[in-house]
Amino acid sequence: MSRSSYDRYLTVFSPEGRAISGAGVTAVSVRGKDTAVVITQRKVPDKLLDPETITHLFQITPTIGCVMTGLIADARAQVQRTRSEAASFRYKYGYEITADALAKRMANINQVYTQRAGMRPLGISMILIGPDDERGPQVFKLDPAGYFVGFKATAAGQKQTEATNFLEKRWKTMEADKTVLDRAGTIELAIECLSSVCATDFKANEIEIGISSTSPDEPAPGGKAMGGQGLFRQMSEEERGEWLVRVGEKD
Repeated sequence: MSRSSYDRYLTVFSPEGRAISGAGVTAVSVRGKDTAVVITQRKVPDKLLDPETITHLFQITPTIGCVMTGLIADARAQVQRTRSEAASFRYKYGYEITADALAKRMANINQVYTQRAGMRPLGISMILIGPDDERGPQVFKLDPAGYFVGFKATAAGQKQTEATNFLEKRWKTMEADKTVLDRAGTIELAIECLSSVCATDFKANEIEIGISSTSPDEPAPGGKAMGGQGLFRQMSEEERGEWLVRVGEKD
């Protein structure tokens, strides 16, 4: 097949063999000793849109959340299916599904989409975060081909390569210094990474941050300290602003 021609099957692949998808925003995820964080850009394409209705962060179970990059309609369909699978597991076994079991299940479903002519792979990348009773905070990334793997830190979307390089360099330094990321360090690293690769000093309304933490510093539902139940939540604009100021002062 010449490099200029696309195949004519219902599942459309480019001449390089990649499934067609869109990128748009960049997302970064980092895990520390007791905290996993996802951060992504929030781009509002039209001044008349209500920015509160635009999100790439979604809660799946009380403790598991995800960030989706790519085609937003595909992302919402995938989130709906993921929630359905998690609810089905809860109904069947009487306890919440773990992040790794959910990642494996969704990767298996994604793989079927590459196999049958009547379906096309979803043009998205999904990063799941959640706590594990035995292994601590977990980060998993799934791709449309059905591949999934756990990460210490990862990125997806438009500036994925630059973000991954940034995180690799920082991780190398941390391992050499034997640094362990606490809750604050995890959040700050994620913000620094996104700001650095996008070369932007973000305002609070230009990013979204999702967190799942068992740290005592994590506020409990209702705002009291000593939370640390590993519940997934999205930070408010006020809280995002405070963290951005902290990171700015650090630089």
